[in-house]
Amino acid sequence: MRFLSGFGVTVVGAMLSCAALAQETEIELLRAEVEQLRAHYDARIAELERRLSVAEQNANEARYAVQKDTAAPQVASSQMAGVAAYNPAIGVIFQGQVWQHQDDPEGYAVQGMPFGGEAGPFSDGLSLGETELIFNANVDDKFSAWLTAALALEDGEAVAEIEEAFVETTALPGGLGVKFGRFFSGIGYLNSKHAHTWDFADQPLPYQAFLADQYADNGLQVRWLAPTPLFLEVGAEVFEGSGYPAGGSANSGFGSYSLFANVGGDVGTDSSWLAGISYLDAEALERASGDEGEPLLFSGDSTLTSAHFVWKWAPNGNWRQRNFVFQSELFWRNEDGAYLVPGDSPLVYDSDQEGWYAQAVYQPMPRWRFGARIDGLSGDSPGALFDGTPLAIRSDDPRRYSLMTDWSNSEFSRFRLQFMRDESGPADANQWGIQYIHSIGAHGAHAF
Repeated sequence: MRFLSGFGVTVVGAMLSCAALAQETEIELLRAEVEQLRAHYDARIAELERRLSVAEQNANEARYAVQKDTAAPQVASSQMAGVAAYNPAIGVIFQGQVWQHQDDPEGYAVQGMPFGGEAGPFSDGLSLGETELIFNANVDDKFSAWLTAALALEDGEAVAEIEEAFVETTALPGGLGVKFGRFFSGIGYLNSKHAHTWDFADQPLPYQAFLADQYADNGLQVRWLAPTPLFLEVGAEVFEGSGYPAGGSANSGFGSYSLFANVGGDVGTDSSWLAGISYLDAEALERASGDEGEPLLFSGDSTLTSAHFVWKWAPNGNWRQRNFVFQSELFWRNEDGAYLVPGDSPLVYDSDQEGWYAQAVYQPMPRWRFGARIDGLSGDSPGALFDGTPLAIRSDDPRRYSLMTDWSNSEFSRFRLQFMRDESGPADANQWGIQYIHSIGAHGAHAF
């Protein structure tokens, strides 16, 4: 009997252990099923959002077609309806910052590579950045139009300038697209992106030195999107040649041209990539750079070749929760012509220069992002005649290191904190800045 009693206790204990193990296994299975459902739910939401965006665009186009077809028999009412139909989407981007420089930014210069246009560091203290007014709409069933006007304060006075004003085709066959007017060139990866979409408050050093931040000009662009599973786009542009690195609208107003190509695709459901190359040939006639009071004037040919690579990752393609982006670009520039240096006669100039940057931005949770960037420049000496001038290449290569973190309450508002260790100017220095970007009204989706 004692033996049977002990045996019974053992059996009961074993049965209880098996029951507990079974419960643990069931709990783990339920947890795995919940996680699977959650991942499927996030992916499904992302797909529905994409389909909603496409449906809204199709509905807008259909609504325009109906209004166009019914306009003739309803002359009086169509005049009122037409006003509503042609109202463009309007958006406003507010930007501002406060910066603290270890050295006076007024004396900033990169030896050997004078900046042109608006390139350079932000001013010390509080300042209002450009306020962008954006208007865009379909002109009709074959064209759309876009206008971006920038409002800013310069020396206490309000100034307005047209950043972009172009018309674009929407219905050409064979994957062709044409854009004409004033616009940012399609060269490089960052050049065509507006400032409020940048991951850092400023452009990398190569963009500042070679393109005066961004190359925009009056011109014509033709693109072709290949009918292939892999994204493949090629394009060509011709410009007036009035903007840096061109200047003077050479060749009777056909002063520069460019070629570019991009290829990309998806890797599973989590990752996507883009790679591209571009070439810009710009003719310059007395192009100004450096000190505004005593500018350096260059006349000659400036060519810029670049290559870029971008990798984006987000679990199940749901970028809202968590994502990571790596991007890098390489630049090669040659300038062949003559520089007019203040107080001297024109000097023959022929120099090869390089630039590059690499950056990574990680969003570990909604609203918060963290990023790091390193950028640099280098070049060969233009000759002994330029010794003692701003065009003489420095002995060490300019470098800069940047860290940033930003918080976005929504897709319409963002605050950014940025730190830079700048080793490209006259002396190594640290810079701190806080930036805000807020938008109201229509705000289209950002490009890849």
